[in-house]
Amino acid sequence: MSKISLHPRLDNGYRYEEDSNFSGGTLKCLCENNPVEVAVEAQTMHNHACGCSKCWKPEGAIFSLVAVVGSENVKVLKNEDKLQIVDESTLIQRHECKDCGVHLFGRVENKDHAFNGLDFVHTELSDKKGWSAPKFAAFVSSIIETGTPASKMSEIRNTLHDDLGLPTYDVLSPELMDLISIQVAKLKGTYRD
Repeated sequence: MSKISLHPRLDNGYRYEEDSNFSGGTLKCLCENNPVEVAVEAQTMHNHACGCSKCWKPEGAIFSLVAVVGSENVKVLKNEDKLQIVDESTLIQRHECKDCGVHLFGRVENKDHAFNGLDFVHTELSDKKGWSAPKFAAFVSSIIETGTPASKMSEIRNTLHDDLGLPTYDVLSPELMDLISIQVAKLKGTYRD
């Protein structure tokens, strides 16, 4: 049985120390020339592994690592013209680099939503150490919708919870969410058993 890559920073245990005095850093897209640069001028909160189908994930990973920070602390420094919103119909307006496809930040613009004023960021795009560490895994069942075999879910949840200490969350029980996601995956043509 081959091991599934959760995320490069999770596969061998998360080894990055959170620094309570950390004050931010610069995120860069993956372009070798003229990368988009975004300053995050505060420590992040609620860092987590996310299995949703909307978040940017490194190649081969089934989870993203994403944290939140106040929108007032996020500023584009370079190459803003390379940014575009991935899908304007979603709650989180994910800003990606047009060239490499990396999501630099996702902003919640809906003034009536509880998350208004927050940006979702991928701190792995920074070379600074000290960012908040992942505390949980969310939308775990959703990885089925993006092609992860349903038969691997128990192993993946055990790795997240037991090996990495990340509680896993889904709506309803995990088994019921798997069934819902299996149906969605079948309809999309991405289901694998």
